[in-house]
Amino acid sequence: MTAIELNGLRKEYADVVALDGVDLTVEEGEVFGFLGPNGAGKSTTINILLDFVRPTAGSAEVLGHDAQEEPTAIRERIGVLPEGYDVYERLSAREHLAFVIESKDADDDPKELLERVGLADAIDRRAGGYSKGMKQRLVLAMALVGQPDLLVLDEPTTGLDPNGAREMRELIRQESERGATIFFSSHILSQVEAVCDTVGILQSGQLIAKDSVEGLRDAVQGGMTLWVTLADPASDIGTVEDTVSGLDGASVTETDGDRVAIGCNSTQKMDVLNALNDAGVDVANFETEDQSLEELFTAYTEQEVKA
Repeated sequence: MTAIELNGLRKEYADVVALDGVDLTVEEGEVFGFLGPNGAGKSTTINILLDFVRPTAGSAEVLGHDAQEEPTAIRERIGVLPEGYDVYERLSAREHLAFVIESKDADDDPKELLERVGLADAIDRRAGGYSKGMKQRLVLAMALVGQPDLLVLDEPTTGLDPNGAREMRELIRQESERGATIFFSSHILSQVEAVCDTVGILQSGQLIAKDSVEGLRDAVQGGMTLWVTLADPASDIGTVEDTVSGLDGASVTETDGDRVAIGCNSTQKMDVLNALNDAGVDVANFETEDQSLEELFTAYTEQEVKA
């Protein structure tokens, strides 16, 4: 069974189209990263999944339930860390968790949950005295109550220091190993790349790509950079440029002394090297550098704008 399924999802606000026919499937047990620039429609999508917003057209299913017709059945099985979270300043962390545990009819130990998010030492402090990062950890602990089948995390590392971000990644891995599905949006692309099985890119209300990070690399020109060190750069630079320009999907992107950077698909490396050899280029050394998720994101969104 799929954890999330969107079919033709559309949302209009007056004369603004926030979502324009989004089709998306997230499998159970998957760690799914949801990317997009500001205004792309990420928050609108999440709000529809949580029944905070009603779609103009299309449908959204969560864990086999219609998000608008059966929201209570969904809420019993999910945990949410919203972007615009808030806490009760007069209540302690223990009291926050006791409330959620009771409302979910769960039997979690508040201290164990707070230990998981690094907040056990402040279990009896009022949340009004917490820093932003501490409040975020508290809301995350609340989301973990009842071992949810689906965790929806909206910008989960915002407000966390590097150690906190690392702990968040580890927690996501632990929840995934337990069998939970993780759906999270983030603008910190390195965080997504570190933990995700699959990435979806939303642009102007449309899903323009969905694949693994490696799959995205393979689909975009420049999926990797091949750095070639030339034995005789003075005579071979021009030959390299001419040779590479004749290969579909490859291009010289940078020169640095005796080194030349060639952007190519990850499956083209040997084709490029063989072509250079056939052209008489003396390659002293070579190394590859995978394209970062940030570069992939830029490539996809720029392609969409140009289209």
